[in-house]
Amino acid sequence: MQPHEKPVRSGPILVYVDGSDTCITAAQYAIFLAKSLSRPLTAIYIVDTKVLGDLIKARIFVKEEALDYEYDLQQDGKRYLSYVEQLARAKGVPCRTELVAGEANVEVLKKADELHAELIVLSELERHLSRRESHLDEKERILRQANCTVVVVKDEERVASLYESL
Repeated sequence: MQPHEKPVRSGPILVYVDGSDTCITAAQYAIFLAKSLSRPLTAIYIVDTKVLGDLIKARIFVKEEALDYEYDLQQDGKRYLSYVEQLARAKGVPCRTELVAGEANVEVLKKADELHAELIVLSELERHLSRRESHLDEKERILRQANCTVVVVKDEERVASLYESL
């Protein structure tokens, strides 16, 4: 390997489950890819403690409210991850799940590097009114900073069809 070449990645597929309307579609596509490429799958959900801290600083939440909200986010994360695990199991795809607290983009990128992930699967990016908003978007930051291939999933009907065809 030449000094400027990056190592070839042959690890699992990492899907970021963010609790958005489209994250299950992203998970289904990640399952399709994992099965097609004979790769294990890791699903990660991040309880974004940076956002919670920002809400406290902005006095939108007092600390007790933030703790309650963090607990709710953890429970949501467990439900989403359990569902993704069920979807993967139904198609014979090994799936590990991780619930992590921290800053979403930092934790996803750290996990991708730690796993030597072959690729990261994200749900569709949000539309932004300004360039500044796009730089604050966690999925946009993952897309820009990842050291591996990033797949952004669109077309819910097509993905559902691919998933069902497995």
